[in-house]
Amino acid sequence: MSRLISDWRSVVASSLSFWMQIAGLLVLIVPELWYAFTGQDYNPVLAWWLGVLLLVAGVVGRIWRQGLSWWREWLRLIGVVVLVVLLALLATRGASAEPVSEIETLRVAVPFIAKEEGKRNEAYLDVVRVPTICYGSTRGVSLGMKMTDAECLQLLREEVAEYRRGLHAYFNLTTKYQRLTPERDAAYTSTAFNCGIRAIGRSTATRRLNAGDIRGGCEALTWWNKAGGRVLRGLVNRRERERALCLQGL
Repeated sequence: MSRLISDWRSVVASSLSFWMQIAGLLVLIVPELWYAFTGQDYNPVLAWWLGVLLLVAGVVGRIWRQGLSWWREWLRLIGVVVLVVLLALLATRGASAEPVSEIETLRVAVPFIAKEEGKRNEAYLDVVRVPTICYGSTRGVSLGMKMTDAECLQLLREEVAEYRRGLHAYFNLTTKYQRLTPERDAAYTSTAFNCGIRAIGRSTATRRLNAGDIRGGCEALTWWNKAGGRVLRGLVNRRERERALCLQGL
């Protein structure tokens, strides 16, 4: 047996409280879906309070005399708000520059990382006893391996590009389109190349950058100055240079 009220169609058509509660739920849910699919930030405090206000309006509507005229007025108001928000989003996207390209970043990152890492054509053990060759490459390296200068440079380009692509999976769209310059992208990539993609991708430095705190993100890169559980002067100096590169143009 149906539990719907007999005049549910007319209630849905003219009920202020019903539509206010629907709007409140949408305000709370849609931004989360938008972030899940696009990675673009939004203001959760604003969305939360707007959703609460709409839900409160729905509760008030339960005791307020309602009719078709009220429904039309509120629908018109909601339509105006939605239109303004959409126009603002379109204007923001239209004003956004193209994201920095891999070529632009590599042009800065490769020579920077090459200088920081130094080059040794024969495999050796680094400070934490990991077999390393060329510009700090460790993948598939064993003691006794040798590579030419050209091979080392090509290996570095390939690995830097790979690290950059991996790190970019942790950046939201706003960061990629608006916050990354070739220098800042190179600084983050250099730190990831030295410390690991996952470590920097999940770090405070990346979270701050994604939240819009560019200076704070660059500063947080300097925290990665330890190896083998102790602070190393060489890493402190490298992180300072990466921080300076990250802050260029800010």
